Amino acid sequence: MNLFTLFISAMLINNIILSKFLGMCPFMGVSTKLESSVGMGLAVIFVIFGASVLSYALYYLVLVPAQLEYMELICFILLIAAFVQFVEMFIKKTSPSLYKQLGIYLPLITTNCAVLYVAMDNITQHYNFLETVVNSIAVPAGFMLMLCIFATIRERLEANDIPRAFKGNPIAFVVAAIMAVAFSALAGLV
Repeated sequence: MNLFTLFISAMLINNIILSKFLGMCPFMGVSTKLESSVGMGLAVIFVIFGASVLSYALYYLVLVPAQLEYMELICFILLIAAFVQFVEMFIKKTSPSLYKQLGIYLPLITTNCAVLYVAMDNITQHYNFLETVVNSIAVPAGFMLMLCIFATIRERLEANDIPRAFKGNPIAFVVAAIMAVAFSALAGLV
């Protein structure tokens, strides 16, 4: 039951976009079309899960035994950068159309604070390996869920008559704020 609570909490209640405001660059940039949102969401799930599990292993199998825990930030950043480069090359090779759709936002996953946040949070919360796996799937799944919901809303907004002053990012930020308020109502769930 504890793992289920962790999953629901990380995905919906403490959503990384709506409650922590991390990962806003791809959230605002890629969410104009549902297709690119799904692709970015899957890439983020893969990167956060892989980077978090590798960071967990690096921390507990290398840094702790060598008493180099203070090096975690630098090591995690290097690990994430290398892992994202691997993902970028993989997507470029397997799906050139998705690679083109994601454009600059794919390399920006390297500097996406959400990836580093999850890796660091798993360590600071003292999660065991199973909890790390659950959290490392739930957080990016929540990111992808919000990205897809937001993309469908933005696609519908494009078809509507919106005052010129609100077109584009202003209305997107208003919608994101309303989504944050709506999902904050789930706080009593867990």
